[in-house]
Amino acid sequence: MKDYIYQRVLEVSDYIYETKATVRQAAKVFGVSKSTIHKDITERLSKIDGQLADRVKEVLEYNKAERHIRGGEATKRKYMSENDAD
Repeated sequence: MKDYIYQRVLEVSDYIYETKATVRQAAKVFGVSKSTIHKDITERLSKIDGQLADRVKEVLEYNKAERHIRGGEATKRKYMSENDAD
């Protein structure tokens, strides 16, 4: 694994664990695609640091479980702002 990828995997993992960020949020912060973040976390991290991989996986599972709530809130805000414009 190239040094810059190794470093990015650790930085992204620390960021997600410390901020409880989603894959989408991390991708935006680090300027890479969601696919890259996902591959870094699910494949590369376990080869580097298994314990950190387990902790980050818990955050990702929590975010996945809460995803429908965040989506519902976004939809609610969208329709509330449309009604305010009327």
